[in-house]
Amino acid sequence: MKKIDEVAPRVLACTRCGLHLSRRNAVPGEGRGDAEIVLVGEAPGRTEDETGRPFVGRAGGLLDRALAEAGLDRSQVFITNAVKCRPPGNRRPTGEEVEACSVHLAEQLDAIRPRVIVALGAVASSLLKGCPTRVDSEPFAFRGIRVVPTYHPAAALHGNRMAVGRMVSTLRAAKEPTRGSC
Repeated sequence: MKKIDEVAPRVLACTRCGLHLSRRNAVPGEGRGDAEIVLVGEAPGRTEDETGRPFVGRAGGLLDRALAEAGLDRSQVFITNAVKCRPPGNRRPTGEEVEACSVHLAEQLDAIRPRVIVALGAVASSLLKGCPTRVDSEPFAFRGIRVVPTYHPAAALHGNRMAVGRMVSTLRAAKEPTRGSC
């Protein structure tokens, strides 16, 4: 089984799609290699592209707030994205870009083997479910791992008032031991 720190060099050198041509930095993700909870977002934004770190811009500030309200800290989780390079203009990644990057996310999840995945937004939820899905859908399984969809923190930046509250309740639920199956 691969360790999580073996995945990052492949992400940093990746040329599987055209996003590598415009990125400053690929953003492999960060956090505990043995995390019980993995958060998967959509794609890096401008600040993430500049720093090479996930969720450090405005949406990251909201995510940190939601984690704190749920009684969690970044040091307890692993945070990554479905797509590891910033799409130009912060546009939504294309299906081809998501597919090209899915190998890296699968390797990360196989290495960590979390108890639960929190899918932040429709891109992450749809990738993990294997079909289009909504952020308010019921939990489901990905490779035997429980996935709980919720809003992406950027939704709150775009005027969705219930996004942060929903993220907090989802993160609190993710902390709880799984009861039964998805």
